[in-house]
Amino acid sequence: MKIVNKWLIAITVILPTLIEIIDTSVVNVSLGNIRGGLSAGIEESTWVITSYLVSNAIIIPMAAWFGRMFGRKRYLIFSIGLFTLSSFFCGSAWSLASLVFFRIIQGLGGGALVPLSQAILLETFPSEEHGMAMAIFGMGVVFGPIVGPLMGGWVTDQWSWHWIFFINIPIGIISIVMASIFISDPPYLKANRPAKIDAWGIFLLTVGLGSLQIVLDKGQQENWFSSVFILRLSILAILALACFVIVERFTDEPIVHLEIFRDRSFTAGNLVQFATFFTLFGAIVLLPVYLQNLMGYTAFRAGLVLGPGGLVTLIMLPVVGRLVIRIHPRIVLIAGLLTGWIAIKMMSQFTLDADFPSIILSRVILGIAMPCIFVPLTNLTLSQVPKEKMGNATGIYNLLRNLGASFGIAFVTTMLSRRTQFHQVRLSEHLTQLNRIFQEYSARGTHILHFKGFASAQAGNTYLGVVYKELMRQAMMKAINDTFFLSSIILLCVISLVFFLRKGKNSTASTIIEST
Repeated sequence: MKIVNKWLIAITVILPTLIEIIDTSVVNVSLGNIRGGLSAGIEESTWVITSYLVSNAIIIPMAAWFGRMFGRKRYLIFSIGLFTLSSFFCGSAWSLASLVFFRIIQGLGGGALVPLSQAILLETFPSEEHGMAMAIFGMGVVFGPIVGPLMGGWVTDQWSWHWIFFINIPIGIISIVMASIFISDPPYLKANRPAKIDAWGIFLLTVGLGSLQIVLDKGQQENWFSSVFILRLSILAILALACFVIVERFTDEPIVHLEIFRDRSFTAGNLVQFATFFTLFGAIVLLPVYLQNLMGYTAFRAGLVLGPGGLVTLIMLPVVGRLVIRIHPRIVLIAGLLTGWIAIKMMSQFTLDADFPSIILSRVILGIAMPCIFVPLTNLTLSQVPKEKMGNATGIYNLLRNLGASFGIAFVTTMLSRRTQFHQVRLSEHLTQLNRIFQEYSARGTHILHFKGFASAQAGNTYLGVVYKELMRQAMMKAINDTFFLSSIILLCVISLVFFLRKGKNSTASTIIEST
């Protein structure tokens, strides 16, 4: 019966986690339809995505405190209910302003689901099975970003954009029922209930993380610090977060217990996770840009490239979950980082003539690497955290995971833009009338177009247009190569941080290694 309860709890917390993570990316591919349906502009419609990410990031580190204040089971059910109800209103939105408002509410409801679910799983499974618990949790974390865009595109094409929100409702209702039946609060939560509200902590954290998330999401679009809006928000984020650290240091009942960073393994694990998601998530975002913008793949064919990697990840997660019980997680983690480095290094060598199988191969290798990184890293980072501090630890851990992904996306989009401009200038230096080869090909191309019926002046301009288009493709290809290469270097450097991680004392894996 105990085993049955353990797996029922796992299913109970994975369901809401999955739909919450899917909703971070499901809107991306439907944004054009939403914009058309609500008569919104391109730039203002992106607030549908930004508003969710901002409110989501704000609530993640606060989840443990709210769980202690109101009871974790009660707060979990409330969060699922708020997420489900706001999903209905998002689907029923009558204007862009109303949709953005309900997306903020949806983010506030969904932000707590991931850290609460992870804490419940780690407390439910014994320490020697934490690897398997994180493999199960990883299915939701990894599967969500993969299935989100595919599901969003399919639902939008088959029905309408409203249904990308409505489909959350039945899953949310089932999750509420299961949480009411199978989840219960551990005894220590009542003993650790906060005596007062950390108002300053909540305010500073909200302002700091909200400003930071907007900067990361809108920075490239606004040309970063040349924009007064981005500059002011950046200063506000730095000041608010710095004041937050000081305030939490001297508060009796802080909303986030920062003293947990005194644990060397926890700190190193968070740094590894931040840097890993910075590189891997950025690479995953950059790959569809390469496929669709340069290779001319349709959204469906690009999905066929991404799909096998996601499938391999799902297959590998339970395998790695069992593997970390028998092999020291640090070894598995290093192997995963090296495998990820190989995959991104392969991507840095893509060309405009790359064939379908070679592109899939690199994505499949990355799919193997991700569970080999995620499962042992979570195990090493959180294995020594006491149960009464697990909620606080998982909140910080998931916040840094999200921030790593946000910084990674901002990095690749900025690098892609800047390096494309750089290579465009370098390549255009050769396209002058002083270059004999360019003169010969220009004359030959103009002659061919003239022969096909173009007027002389029109033929010359048309040929130059074709050349410029190809120049832009070449410049963007080189920029993508540069970005992938730099990401691979960063991932390789992360390995040095792994040696600061240490295994928990109660681990089966560590016992096996010590006995050998």
